[in-house]
Amino acid sequence: MIPKSGNRFSEKITPKETMSAPLKPILTVLHRDNSTPGRIGHALKERGHPLDVRHPCLGDPLPETLAEHAGAIIFGGPASANDTDEFVRRETDWIAVPLKEEKPFLGICLGAQMLARHLGGRVYPHADGHAEIGYYPIRPTEIGRAVCDPWPEQVYQWHREGFDLPSGAELLAEGDTFPVQAFRAGCAYGLQFHPEVTHATICRWTVRGHERTFLPGAKRRAEHFADRAVYDAAGRAWLAAFLNHWLGQADEA
Repeated sequence: MIPKSGNRFSEKITPKETMSAPLKPILTVLHRDNSTPGRIGHALKERGHPLDVRHPCLGDPLPETLAEHAGAIIFGGPASANDTDEFVRRETDWIAVPLKEEKPFLGICLGAQMLARHLGGRVYPHADGHAEIGYYPIRPTEIGRAVCDPWPEQVYQWHREGFDLPSGAELLAEGDTFPVQAFRAGCAYGLQFHPEVTHATICRWTVRGHERTFLPGAKRRAEHFADRAVYDAAGRAWLAAFLNHWLGQADEA
């Protein structure tokens, strides 16, 4: 029997004004006007995070604080962290903001090199001029496996420079040609490789940057797609687990 003064559904209805607030955006720094955050962007949107996309190389400002953001990612690009361009210096110096505020920060390729330089590490080309263009093996360390496990056997690369492990940072994964492949410094992570690439990304890069596939140590275009068929599924699963860790979320079912 339902009490006259009550509503049997009253305790089950959640008014709109009491529902959870929207998740904060992720500051997303790109280095070409036609660049995209790829698979990482899709994954963040699926988790409910809007993307605040900025192009400092085209004059976009960077925020003085990340109080209104859940985290920040600086992606790769054609520049070197050693370049003297104003935007390179500005982005590298700006990394002090997430470090000071202890907000999740992720640097990918160029972004990782900027993070390494900001922390006092050296960014440099391979002594024999070798490049990593395509899929290459990596080996997670014990600390890396504690962050997320398993790691893919091979990951997608597109770079001619590497960096030293900054003082005080923790090595998460290593490689053969470029030893430091992933590291952590507090709330900040640096990845030399590109977990964000999609099939369309590889198509675009291997056409527009076709000459790089002939550099010493680089893989030819056909090998990129053959290796993707073997290693992409593991890379996609790793990225989901890593982003959950990076954002402080529980693993999704």
